[in-house]
Amino acid sequence: MPPFGDYRNAWGVTEGSDELCLNQIRYLLEKEGDIGAVIAEPSRAVPYIAAPGFWKRVRELCNQHGALLIFDEIPTGLGKTGQMFSCNHDEVVPDILVLGKALGGGMLPISAVVCQPELNVAGHFAIGHYTHEKNPVTSRAALTTIQIIEEEGLVENAARVGQQALTGLEALQRHHPLIGDVRGRGMLFGAELVMDRESREPATEAADRVLYKALSRGLSFKTTMGNVLTFTPPLIAGREEMDRALAIIDESLTEVEQELGLI
Repeated sequence: MPPFGDYRNAWGVTEGSDELCLNQIRYLLEKEGDIGAVIAEPSRAVPYIAAPGFWKRVRELCNQHGALLIFDEIPTGLGKTGQMFSCNHDEVVPDILVLGKALGGGMLPISAVVCQPELNVAGHFAIGHYTHEKNPVTSRAALTTIQIIEEEGLVENAARVGQQALTGLEALQRHHPLIGDVRGRGMLFGAELVMDRESREPATEAADRVLYKALSRGLSFKTTMGNVLTFTPPLIAGREEMDRALAIIDESLTEVEQELGLI
């Protein structure tokens, strides 16, 4: 179903998209009656952040209708948003939580499924044997990754430096007409580029130009949805590195806006 996000969404509204999304979830659960689970990203990696209380209400709906709540935290878990898990911001505990990518410390491929004790039944069933299943080397890497994150305070660092980045992007928004919206949390944040702030016309070509100009200056990121500059720096990024990154974004935006005659 269409996700929340007031700046751009399937309903064409500029506020209340989370309520519309919640009503759809409620409708489907009530209409179908036998839905096994609601699967979602607690924070969308575009990024989009749900309104306060949204996931608590989804949790309540799942409880009312006997559906499991499953969170995909592959892009957002292990400190990316300034909490160990993104759902911690909303004080919501899912029935099942999926991890991956960062779990291997950026070196080894491993994923994990964390669940409530009563759902931990996989050990009682033969689900087959696969090449990389139960690999002790990758398991050790995952445990060491979690240990380092905790011992070196990387979750707290992500919160601090991420807030610095978001504040910096908001400052850039006041000076760059291309930036229509700034959003994010921790080390997951982004800027949506538009040709006009009133019409919110996506600035897809401009976003590509900014991307390549930033790359030429040594800053790597990606664009999502065509026009959103999406930044996911590592948990170890420091304040000086973030200042330099923001300066590169500033320089790249200025150059593109000059080329387009926006300034």
